[in-house]
Amino acid sequence: MSTVLIIFFVLSAITLSSAFLTIYSKNPIHSAIYLVICFFSIAGHYLLLNAQFLAIVHIIVYSGAIMILFLFTVMLMNLNKEDEVHKPRVTRLGAIVLFTLMLTILVLIFVNSEPVSLNYVDLGEDYQSINKLGQVLLDDKEGFMVPFEYASVLLLVAMIGTVLLSKKENTAK
Repeated sequence: MSTVLIIFFVLSAITLSSAFLTIYSKNPIHSAIYLVICFFSIAGHYLLLNAQFLAIVHIIVYSGAIMILFLFTVMLMNLNKEDEVHKPRVTRLGAIVLFTLMLTILVLIFVNSEPVSLNYVDLGEDYQSINKLGQVLLDDKEGFMVPFEYASVLLLVAMIGTVLLSKKENTAK
């Protein structure tokens, strides 16, 4: 068995187990941590596919930004066990039936699928390196530098707005 295949199976096991623990965990903070682990293992899959830029963007966007927003949402909601609504047994049974049905369908699709051809044609061009991607995106002829700057200003304004909206007013004077 090759090293890449072993790494793939280890990353797959980490991805599936952390995704299951994300759903199964009753503590929202633990769920968020398991989700971050799942995101990092998916980024490992991107690295196995030789897509370094996609792996880094995945870590920055999902593991960084979205999980920070998720944790702030959980903290702002102030989830307590006393406030938690208990779901009726019919809802739980429906969720178990739906999960079993979806799992069966996915296993049948996996069993009946054909393997992917491992042969591909190498054209000699390197389109996956970060260096080439940086040249294409930030070249003076294409002009993608200005939209990147606009996006950064938009994200900065959104972050300031979020902080101002979540700030509690001091009523005691």
